[in-house]
Amino acid sequence: MIGWNAFVLLAAVNLAPSPPATMAAPPTPEQVMAVPPELRQQLQERVIDATNAPEQRLQRIVDLVFKPDGLGLQYDTTATLTVAETWEQHRANCLSFTLLFVALAREAGLEARIQEVGQVVTWYQEQGVIYNAGHVNVGLRVAGRHGTLDLDQNVLYDRRGPRVISDQRALAHYYNNRGAELMATHDAEAMEYLRTALRMDPAFAPAWNNLGVLERRRGDARAAALAFDNALRAHPALLSALSNATSMYRQLGDTRRAAQLGERLQRARDRDPFYQFMQGVEAERRGDYAQATAAYRHAIRLYGNAHQFHFGLARAYFLQGENQRAMREMARARELGGTDQVRAVYQAKLDSLHRINARQIPR
Repeated sequence: MIGWNAFVLLAAVNLAPSPPATMAAPPTPEQVMAVPPELRQQLQERVIDATNAPEQRLQRIVDLVFKPDGLGLQYDTTATLTVAETWEQHRANCLSFTLLFVALAREAGLEARIQEVGQVVTWYQEQGVIYNAGHVNVGLRVAGRHGTLDLDQNVLYDRRGPRVISDQRALAHYYNNRGAELMATHDAEAMEYLRTALRMDPAFAPAWNNLGVLERRRGDARAAALAFDNALRAHPALLSALSNATSMYRQLGDTRRAAQLGERLQRARDRDPFYQFMQGVEAERRGDYAQATAAYRHAIRLYGNAHQFHFGLARAYFLQGENQRAMREMARARELGGTDQVRAVYQAKLDSLHRINARQIPR
């Protein structure tokens, strides 16, 4: 979800209709970001009145959010919530957490902004890998120093890393996420959320793509095509939009347009290290270690400094019995590991490989 500069045809889809009376309208931007009175009181007592030092205020906000005697926040990937809902339900995904923390930090007089990463890979368990086309976190400037606060510590950012975005774009993330969640059960409500996302940011390609999926499901091929076209104007290499549009034009019998988009899709996949990495993960899961090796190596050629990619390649080599190559890649993963804890994990695995290799050497 990158900050693209693109012209989008807003006339392509009507974004203005009011929701039906029987359907709850999306919350306003002010309602999304509003700090509830109870939380504001705790912030005043535990943070603002307690200290004037910015570093201490930051730490006290962290304690308020995460400690059991405060919010006791729990990570929930499905919890796209307003600030007030996050406070009430004690759960949040990366977006809800970012909105909450930025709102509290600003109330406490700290300089906090919302940051966006174009795409990430997340590890929930060693083999529980999820490829996400977008991520947000908190950017802070405290006592002249810049920092990033991320609810999910198990993510690999794309090569450009986090970049500051406007509150309008952050709200587009919120409405788009809610719209995508509602698409499973409530088409009309999902439509209203997606249109609200595009009112927040008319160049927000993921919302155009989701709108295209919804319009196609509703049977309006023309509206779907216009939505996919707008997504690709905003982000020409958005894999989801390229894949959805290719499939739609193929189904409609427009083989020329489908072929053009299919070629663009393949080029985009060939240039996307995260896509190549996920191809390696899938090949490894089905036991095709030669294909996994090829995909991991492709990912590394595109993005050589991701320790997770080298770890994947080390696994693929090991599973093929190529221990020397596995040790080389594991050593590289250790060198690139971002923290002492990560490097220690890789060192332990490297030590195990050395022991296995020593036992296999004929004496």
